[in-house]
Formats: sequence, structure tokens, C-alpha cells
Amino acid sequence: MTRIKCCGMTRIEDALLAAELGADAIGVILTAHSKRQVSLRQARAIVEAMPPFVTTVALCMDDEANLVQEIIDIVRPSMLQFHGNESDEWCKQFGQPYLKAIAMGEGAAALYQLRDHPHAAGLLLDGHGLGEAGGSGKSFDWSLMPRDLRQPLILAGGLNASNVASAIRVARPWAVDVSSGIESAAGIKDPGKMREFIAAVRSA
Repeated sequence: MTRIKCCGMTRIEDALLAAELGADAIGVILTAHSKRQVSLRQARAIVEAMPPFVTTVALCMDDEANLVQEIIDIVRPSMLQFHGNESDEWCKQFGQPYLKAIAMGEGAAALYQLRDHPHAAGLLLDGHGLGEAGGSGKSFDWSLMPRDLRQPLILAGGLNASNVASAIRVARPWAVDVSSGIESAAGIKDPGKMREFIAAVRSA
């Protein structure tokens, strides 16, 4: 069964609805690179509100190590997610499970990066270009998803209720990650879109 992460949460009620609808994980964004950035206090409130067995993920992007440590200490997420040019060595210094995003805007040329993060718990392939933040709504060629990596692969970028089932059939990911595809505005989730997206994933 394909797992689901709903990212870019800025409101407790949206995160709770995602959990109630069956999302496996929710994401909060702490980096200033994103228009969905929340404060440490907001992120902590969202994480504290989550029921058991919902993974909470805190997203960073080329941020200072002291901010990442603050996120660990104050927000206490289940996992970290690094969306920038962070090296494997840099990411693993915090002793926390983490996901590493791979910018697939270059297409097949970006695939070399998949071997660069052996300590990542999973790799998130997103449609944005190098140096860009996620949540852009850009997709990439799903057939590029490799089948020979030991790490779970998460598909992101441009996913919504109308295309996610096709994306799953082509890419066969461990999980899908959605943000803009379930929003009415940046950081504001649309209950109807969220329901339709999760139902579409389950149907695939």
C-alpha cells in the first residue's frame, strides 16, 4: 500500500484532518526558503496535536546546524527532511532519521544524486529545480523513478487527486508527498481536495 505524506501544514485543524483521513505522515516547514514556513512554536503545537502512529516530519533547507538542533529540541518531530544541498555527512550529524529530497527538475541528469545519501531513511524525488524550494507544483517524468535502490522512494511534485493514481502506477513509489495539490492557498489545506487525494491514492 502506498503511504501518504501531507506536507506544508500551517494549521492544527488541517493536520488533524489529514490524520483522520488516513495520512501516514504530516510535514511542517521551518526554513525561511518556503512560503509555508511556520515558527518553532507553531510547529510544536501541530506535532503535539497529532494522534499516535502519525509520523511528523520537519523540513529544512540549507539551514544552520543550530536551527536544526532547535527544531529537534523544541518541535521534537519523528523525522527531519533536508531539501537543499546538504551532504550525507552533514545530515547524519544530528543522529535523527531523515529524508533527503532530490531535485528532479533536471530530469535524468539528477539521478546521480540518489547514491549520495546512503544514511537517509528515504529519498524524496521532487519536481523542482536545483536550489528551489519544494511545494512548487512542478512534476517530472515519473518513469525515471529507479527500482534498484535499497532506500524507500517518495514521489513528490505536482501531484493532485486527478493524477496521483497514474503516478503511482508508473513510478511504484513507497509513498507520495503532497502539498500544493491539496491547498486552497499556500499553507491552507482544502478539506475536499485532501479527501479526494487520499481516496485516489487508496484506489490505486
